[in-house]
Amino acid sequence: MPDEHAPVALSGGGWRLWEQFALRGPGFPAEGVLRLAPPGLAEAADKFGPQDPLTGPDWTDFTEELDAAAVRTAHHLQEVAAQPRFQAALAWQNPAVLRTGIAPFLRWDPATDKRSSMPRQREELVAHYWQRFCVKNDTIGFFGPVGWGRWDLDTERVVAIEPGTGFLAESRVYFSGWAIDALAKVLAEDPELMRWIPPRRVAFLRCEVDPSDSAGGGTARIPGRPAKPATAVELAVLRLCDGTRRVDEIAAELSVTPDEATATVEGLVSRRWLYRRLEVPASPHPDAALREILERVPDRAVRERALAPLAVLEKGRDEVAAAGDDATALTAAITALEGDFARLTDSEAQRAKGERTAPCRGLVYLDARRAATATTGTGLLEQLEPLRMCLTSARWLTNRFAEGIRTRLHAAHRELSAGGNAVSLGDIWLRTLPSPHPDADALLDAAQAELRAKWARVLDLPTDAEQPRLVRRTTAEIAERARQEFEEPGDGWSLARYFSPDLLVLAEDEQALAEGEVELILGEMHCALNTMAASLFVHQHPDRDSLIAETTRDFPGPRLLPTLPKELPLKWSTRSQPSLARPEDRHVAMVDQTVDPFSTLTVRSGDVLVEDRDGRLTAVLPDGTAHDVLDAYANTLTQRAMDRFTVRPEGDHTPRIVIDRLTVARETWQLPVSEADFSEAKSEAARFVRARHWQRDNGLPRFVFVVSPTEPRPFYVDFDSPVYLTILAKAIRRLARKDPDARLKVSEMLPTPEQAWLTDDEGHRYTSELRFVAVDQTTPGAPGAPGAPGAPGAPGTDARQAAEEG
Repeated sequence: MPDEHAPVALSGGGWRLWEQFALRGPGFPAEGVLRLAPPGLAEAADKFGPQDPLTGPDWTDFTEELDAAAVRTAHHLQEVAAQPRFQAALAWQNPAVLRTGIAPFLRWDPATDKRSSMPRQREELVAHYWQRFCVKNDTIGFFGPVGWGRWDLDTERVVAIEPGTGFLAESRVYFSGWAIDALAKVLAEDPELMRWIPPRRVAFLRCEVDPSDSAGGGTARIPGRPAKPATAVELAVLRLCDGTRRVDEIAAELSVTPDEATATVEGLVSRRWLYRRLEVPASPHPDAALREILERVPDRAVRERALAPLAVLEKGRDEVAAAGDDATALTAAITALEGDFARLTDSEAQRAKGERTAPCRGLVYLDARRAATATTGTGLLEQLEPLRMCLTSARWLTNRFAEGIRTRLHAAHRELSAGGNAVSLGDIWLRTLPSPHPDADALLDAAQAELRAKWARVLDLPTDAEQPRLVRRTTAEIAERARQEFEEPGDGWSLARYFSPDLLVLAEDEQALAEGEVELILGEMHCALNTMAASLFVHQHPDRDSLIAETTRDFPGPRLLPTLPKELPLKWSTRSQPSLARPEDRHVAMVDQTVDPFSTLTVRSGDVLVEDRDGRLTAVLPDGTAHDVLDAYANTLTQRAMDRFTVRPEGDHTPRIVIDRLTVARETWQLPVSEADFSEAKSEAARFVRARHWQRDNGLPRFVFVVSPTEPRPFYVDFDSPVYLTILAKAIRRLARKDPDARLKVSEMLPTPEQAWLTDDEGHRYTSELRFVAVDQTTPGAPGAPGAPGAPGAPGTDARQAAEEG
């Protein structure tokens, strides 16, 4: 258990790291993409300068060499496409591609058949998926399994790998939440079933008994609307409608007939104070959650009728799992499941991709745990002083955001409480939509701009537009400036105590890694977020209780946790749901009521008062316990702030920034598509040569990641690979058609595929990153912070010590 060990503390104070961390990496070796760069071809292309005519005997020889290399590359891509594991990965990503793209590509003979447009498109399709499977540290399926690691401060190693046995330790197939919700919607059309489903009060409805009403009546009020009268019976029914009691149970508790209770409930539903829905709680196992609901139905015939279609889908899911990585069997099983789903729900079995669609578009998805595990020691910890400065500046950013939101919530509270009105959490929540406040993005834009300016002063960056390629500083040079700019206690919301940095290790070879001769690269810094609390991590961990223990170390007392929508477009889905709630934590339903009322302590926002206590807005629960009101906004605050950390100045070119041995910003370019004329070249040979001219003109390294506004995610480019330059050229043309003035964001790849060090039990090497959880120890009341129980100077500490000494 974590508490048995000394905490992993960063030097300089204020931060500790969770003992456990995630080891992220793709499911295919990094060497896979290197084989798409034909040996010697780049050197041959570079014989042609920018002013040289692309004609003549030398050019003819080069085009023949490129054509021959293209045939070899096509054969290699066919070998990739024929791999069972690659096809299984595609079956999970997009099974239709196997039939429409892969099958005809494998029938094509690159050596004899014409390399027309369609075969080349299929080549690029395979290459595009291949770069994702080989060099993107995504976490999804067996082609991006979750790995785990642990700190061991008894070792001096930077990082050591235990490959384990095989590639995966475990894998599991899950239903997407939306799929089970679709079935629940169909089941809810059965009135005989719905009579057994417990009703729930609308979360933001506030009910009050009128002391002057001798009959016990009072009012019910929706925020922003006048209060409406409610009888004593209506108020009693509203109080009992918590999602756990059926109408017949409510009737028994109130000593009225079931018909009377039903009539009251139906009347309250018509007034939109109650609702009766077959709602499946947010869960990594939504099918099990629905089964629990249905198994509570006392009518056997109704219960079995409702369970039957669920059993069909569960059987189909099990057959998908049994198919393993046999692409043919997997595709057949997924197709059969989709057929059953469409028949049972009369709806599409694959959600269309679009701006309003959350991840997990298929009915089921796969998550897996990597067999390899990692251990980090003092050799790494001693190099993380620059990370401490980054964390402290990220905390400064969240403090400023919290400060701005507090000011605006105070203004809303003053308006709502004018005349002495009590203000509920539901009142202030609905008044400040879109949550956490309409000004949220403007506040963050201003804070981020100030963060950049502060880092420019700390790093003493040039003020002119021309930035150097590399800025190197030492902690000794900048620590005092960083302290002056950023050092202050944490003062944000509960989640703002957490930051999740990705750290990449660059070692030239195994010996350098063993001897600690490494460079470190800071990847993403996820602000105000413990990403390892998400379902996709928690449920791939061999010991969830150890993660709960880490959470309890950070929050010894109960937390206030807002209930969350099941999905948000683009990035929020079943896999993202927080999964480290404890029995003692309180959930507050702001609008969404997506937690299981039988297994969680839930209060409704209409029942939570917001009071100004000593200048702080405080959420007061019905039992009198109090929490910072920002904790009720925790997830919406985090969703806005999580990607806002940067030390990089703005500009068309920004340098690589290194502090000691830690690269805190990669070299990055914002390049106009209008100047990438190679994208319009008709021949592959001319495109390859001119792309390399463009590369040199802009000082780009061989390996980069490119972000285009028209592409869903960053993609890898190797300037020695014609096929990846063709993919880049097409992305540029798509963007130029949409916006001729647009720019591509290009970032150097560090480490490169050649520098991968994560190995499996067969010696294959994979790109990787270590995702840590850093915990702010300076927040007032945090364990170990000034004023916390047991901390030096905490109230009562001296008295306890005196008593013990006496």
